[in-house]
Amino acid sequence: MNEPNELEQFRSTTAQWIEQHYPQQLRSSPGAEGQDPRQLKSHEQDWLTRLAERGFLAPSWPREYGGAGLSSEQVRILNQELRSALVRSPPISAGLSLLGPVLLEHGTAEQKARHLPRIAHNTVSWCQGYSEPGSGSDLASLSTRAELVGDEFVVNGQKIWTSHADSADWMFCLVRTDRDASKHEGISFLLIDMTTPGISVAPIRLISGPSAFCQTFFDDVRVPKDNIMGQLGQGWTLAKQLLQHERQALGSIGRGDARRALTLPELAIQEMGLNTQQQLDDPTIRDRVAQCELDSLALRLTMSRSADEARAGRGSPHIASMFKLYGSELTNRRHELMISIRGADGIGWEGEGFTPAALRTTRQWLRAKGNSIEGGSNEIQRNVIAKRVLDLPE
Repeated sequence: MNEPNELEQFRSTTAQWIEQHYPQQLRSSPGAEGQDPRQLKSHEQDWLTRLAERGFLAPSWPREYGGAGLSSEQVRILNQELRSALVRSPPISAGLSLLGPVLLEHGTAEQKARHLPRIAHNTVSWCQGYSEPGSGSDLASLSTRAELVGDEFVVNGQKIWTSHADSADWMFCLVRTDRDASKHEGISFLLIDMTTPGISVAPIRLISGPSAFCQTFFDDVRVPKDNIMGQLGQGWTLAKQLLQHERQALGSIGRGDARRALTLPELAIQEMGLNTQQQLDDPTIRDRVAQCELDSLALRLTMSRSADEARAGRGSPHIASMFKLYGSELTNRRHELMISIRGADGIGWEGEGFTPAALRTTRQWLRAKGNSIEGGSNEIQRNVIAKRVLDLPE
């Protein structure tokens, strides 16, 4: 527990560091005219590098693994100062948000020393090999198999919806290692180098256009047996723990605090202007914008309170399903409102007469539909909440 004076000193130091190091080019309003997307991407990468060098991409991780070794109070202050400075939120990373916390707890000393620093320094990227064409919501029915031959697992099968598999360096993957055991008990958790011979990747195009999603195929892929995380046949336990992190990460999308796009109030003011009372003239849009902003703030505060409860050992392991459900629905509501605000410009697809920002709104609106499916469909989340949180009968 940090002393109040120590925390205030940390807040002051952190605010000064952000002011000194956050690139000036990222401080302008997202979507502003004249911004070059390629230059913005370069500046964002520079900012991620600066965060990583200070351990702020994984602030609570031990310093030996590339983190900053911060206490929970310091992590909260860091996040507050980043939001206060309107810093663009880093993209959700499978290594940082999903694998890292589980690897910290269940990885061997060698696995943690090898992988965690490179994740925290943003030098190695990971993808998630969970879903299969016949195993989505019923993930435990997966059929990708791994047979132990000498000192290696030989992996054969297919994964789908593997985000960024075409650019990832490594994959954490669920495989069936015992076909005679029950479907939950015959699964193991492997760490697979994506440069291994026998792996092929095919991108998936969505209704919104090109996407990060891919299909991944394994044809006699040989993986060292030391790359198993946890015990043989106990992968489902790790998978469930990691899914809680994934659902919490997906739920956080609904908070709306990232500065990678215009906020709803900014978009509404840009498109509709303000009257002499400095209000949007349309009372319906004004009410919807205000309600969406309030709901985003409520979600952010609830997630912060839940994190405090988890650190105190009083959190529910299924609260992430609630965040995922509410966050994905809030995200869709926000994008529906963005379409309404833009009017006819919000349904453009290509051609003259539409700004790049308006076309992005259309594609983001379509892409947001997938938030209700990925990470476990909203119907599955409602079942989890009913059974595990509300304790309702079958």
